[in-house]
Amino acid sequence: MYRVFIVDDEPFIIDGLYDIIDWSGLGLEIVGQAENGQQALDALRTVRADILITDISMPVMNGLELIRAVREIQPMLKAIILSGYDEFGYLKEGMALGIENYLLKPINLEEFRATLVTVAEKLNESRAERELSAHSISILKDHVMHRWLRDQIHPQEFKERAAFLGMDIDKPLVLASLLRPEHSHAAVFQTAVEALSGSGGLILFQDLDGVDIVLLHLLSEYQRGKEEAEQVHKRLLDALGGFQPLRLSVGSVEELQGGASLSYVHAKKAQEYFMLYPERNVIHYEELKEAGDSVLQKLPLKWEEDLKLILSKDKQTLLARIDQCFEQLRQLEGITPELLQGISMEWLIRFKLQLREIRHTEEPELFAEGFNRIQSFTSIGELCGIIKEAAVLTIDSLLRDVKSPVVHQVLTYIHDSYNEDISLKTLGAQYNIHPVYLGQLFHKEVNESFTDYINKYRIERAKEQLRTSPLKVHEIARNVGYWETGYFYKQFKKHVGISPTEYKGLV
Repeated sequence: MYRVFIVDDEPFIIDGLYDIIDWSGLGLEIVGQAENGQQALDALRTVRADILITDISMPVMNGLELIRAVREIQPMLKAIILSGYDEFGYLKEGMALGIENYLLKPINLEEFRATLVTVAEKLNESRAERELSAHSISILKDHVMHRWLRDQIHPQEFKERAAFLGMDIDKPLVLASLLRPEHSHAAVFQTAVEALSGSGGLILFQDLDGVDIVLLHLLSEYQRGKEEAEQVHKRLLDALGGFQPLRLSVGSVEELQGGASLSYVHAKKAQEYFMLYPERNVIHYEELKEAGDSVLQKLPLKWEEDLKLILSKDKQTLLARIDQCFEQLRQLEGITPELLQGISMEWLIRFKLQLREIRHTEEPELFAEGFNRIQSFTSIGELCGIIKEAAVLTIDSLLRDVKSPVVHQVLTYIHDSYNEDISLKTLGAQYNIHPVYLGQLFHKEVNESFTDYINKYRIERAKEQLRTSPLKVHEIARNVGYWETGYFYKQFKKHVGISPTEYKGLV
């Protein structure tokens, strides 16, 4: 909605303007009125307006004087003049002031409405240009700050770019903080900009990694600066209460010259620790302690006990022990995400090697997904889950003989339900077996892969229907479990040597 202010010394004119136009239908709303220019000027010092509609001949201050004066307060204001005087002098002066139209009373409704539509269109174009310009500057700012925090820009170039962007970087100390929203990144950034508007010594921008919002605090003094930054953080988190969860990591206070990148790196480092402390929403780098030899000595890992539980196939006790170990790791002073990642990798490798030693076979696929997930874990709970899954795979692999009855159940299910969506994943969930292990077990017993077996079985059922049924080929494909006719044709030709249409023609 664009905002309209009306000025006329005849109240019935103002009342008439309210009634003759569907203002909201044009995207406009009347936000104020006055009976002379001086009243209007006083009001417009505090009331923002986009369009001024004013009579030209009024007591105290006329319409032309009002337009000239109000432009000093609101320079982008669009003005429309209403006048009972068809005088060239008034029109000439109004045009010099950049008015949108000079309308004579009594007002021609169609001309008045057309003028309002034209002004609204101009305002739309101006807004789009301003938004585009602001967006371009925002992108440039993000790039400049990104390069500066990574020491990828020459100090003199950065100084020039900062001055161009209106960033006053003249404090001796700097502190970087990173806000990481889980969702609604654009809305969070916009709310943050509005909430922190007017905060001195703060540069707010979006990191080019697309994950974090960077708050760069420029500080005059160490202790007072830290306290001021904490107040900013509190105000920010209060304003963003509707966007939970949020993760705010605070770097270290460093000297501005050469220290901004270090503070930024420390803030990034602190973000990693939310994996260990998911219940928190603020972590300071200064709280963190690097793991040393003393931490390694305190690790609650006892592989000998794990091995006994594997050999005895005591799944429940092993899972409980893994839960207990990860809880102890989480509470261990000095533990780091990197150390947790290394411990989990070692645990997975030990499971894999132990299974190979017992069964004398190499099964790399069984643990491949776990290794990949450890590389990109997001929480200590996720790591614990990965290791527990590996423990289940290990013991299940030992519990099941090559002639496992589960394969018989799978074959029965395929024969009964071949026309349904069947996969190792769904069957694994149904029979509580990891799909990778189920696939290996199936191949060993049936001597062909799960996919080949089910395709061959479905093709045999399709051949029966092609011989005995009047149904069309795509209908038969659906009946035997193929939802894509093209894939059915490919599999049929692979196993039979000719297309289903050709086969139907032969029989």
